[in-house]
Amino acid sequence: MKAVVIHESLTGNTEKAAILIAASLVDAGYEAVACSTAKVDFQALAEADLVVVGSWTDGLFLFGQKPARSGRLAKLPYMTGKRCAVFCTYAIETGRTLEKLTTIMESRGADVVGGYAIKRSAIEAGAQEFVDRLLGVLSV
Repeated sequence: MKAVVIHESLTGNTEKAAILIAASLVDAGYEAVACSTAKVDFQALAEADLVVVGSWTDGLFLFGQKPARSGRLAKLPYMTGKRCAVFCTYAIETGRTLEKLTTIMESRGADVVGGYAIKRSAIEAGAQEFVDRLLGVLSV
């Protein structure tokens, strides 16, 4: 199985999470790579059985949260028939960020199987928990 983890990062937290997620998928037997939305590995995306997409949470402290730079995500190639999972990193509150990420990826034809919010103060633990849950969903 092949996976690509595509991330949109500002301070490096989402990039760190994406790299950890890809490494955990490799540990689980996947061929996995991580790349940014600015430098998508289109070959890996075309070959991927699983696409994981992550963004940092943009917005005001308690309302208006959304995936950062969602326009870049909305320009990803169509992924009809590909299984997809989404994640976001956040400091205080995620609002509807995961729901909005899901909508974007579904608009690209992906079959979104789930999502997870990773607190920026617990990137390593959050990334591992996300992969553990994702692998559980994928094995069903």
